[in-house]
Amino acid sequence: MYQGSMVALVTPMQDDGSVDYAALERLIDFHVDNGTQAIIAVGTTGESATLDFEEHAEVIGRTVQYADGRIPVIAGTGANSTREAIELTKRAAELHADACLLVTPYYNKPTQEGLYRHFRAIAEASPIAQILYNVPGRTACDMLTPTVERLADIDNIVGIKDATGDVDRARELVQSCGDRMSIYSGDDATALEHMLVGGKGDISVTANVAPAAMSEMCNAALAGDESRARELNDRLSGLHKKLFVESNPIPVKWAVHQLGLIGPAIRLPLTPLSEQYQDSVRTAMREAGII
Repeated sequence: MYQGSMVALVTPMQDDGSVDYAALERLIDFHVDNGTQAIIAVGTTGESATLDFEEHAEVIGRTVQYADGRIPVIAGTGANSTREAIELTKRAAELHADACLLVTPYYNKPTQEGLYRHFRAIAEASPIAQILYNVPGRTACDMLTPTVERLADIDNIVGIKDATGDVDRARELVQSCGDRMSIYSGDDATALEHMLVGGKGDISVTANVAPAAMSEMCNAALAGDESRARELNDRLSGLHKKLFVESNPIPVKWAVHQLGLIGPAIRLPLTPLSEQYQDSVRTAMREAGII
């Protein structure tokens, strides 16, 4: 359903910690103008863990409203409570999001059967298109390929964002269920290789600061132009690495602020980018040709 460069959008904030909706509109225009193929609203990079339920829904709703059909909006609606994930997913559907992105339940470490029942329950509760999200480095929970295969049989589960960074895992997913769902990368550093083995795109942190280059790189990879895709990816490789020198979204929010698109605010327990890392992020931005 979706492919190419899909930005895991930061959530801009005022100095008092409230959401900066004027800056959110600037970001949406920025991505529409620079060829991003979809926006993911209130995912991990959007500080979903620190927004309350009503704020979460408000950001989704405002993003959908302002995007106004110019770009698909995929709402982050995952939670480690199945009931909460169902309610967020239903609300996103009511707000006319195009699809939902659902992270594996974090902290409580469900079994593979628990993961299957969790995602099946959400899919049964709302007909909106749903994309699974596996990021064991953050959740302490790894959804294995046989579980994904079972979930691929559910009609409105249409994809998975695999953020393991394991290209062999990506190949395995493509071979086992790529005919029933789209396989997306959630790891910028390995996204190119992921697409070359059959992935359909990248749900990207880097796209927050280099949307045009990320879009061109993904399009080249999906078109089979490996040489051009590698050329572009080499230019972006510093960003892929340096945007994770501290926990995401600390570095990327600092970088987007340097572009003048948002203010510097971030919510506790996250803190602004440490001064010791600022030069390395700035250098990566310069190497990518965005400053």
